[in-house]
Amino acid sequence: MAKMTVIAERCKGCGLCTTACPKKIVTIQKEKRNKKGYFYAACTDDSACISCAMCATMCPDCAIVIEK
Repeated sequence: MAKMTVIAERCKGCGLCTTACPKKIVTIQKEKRNKKGYFYAACTDDSACISCAMCATMCPDCAIVIEK
């Protein structure tokens, strides 16, 4: 099963990953901030992830890792 992992300290919450996801399961969560003060991306449904890595490809900060 695929798993999307966000390296929170690298993410600046730009939202490019949210628009790239074909399943629309990536969001910028509003509960936690990283040390720089940004809300960071999160996957809302790991079981729906198809490991296409579009989110990781779009990330300008290399903050997303796709594990299979």
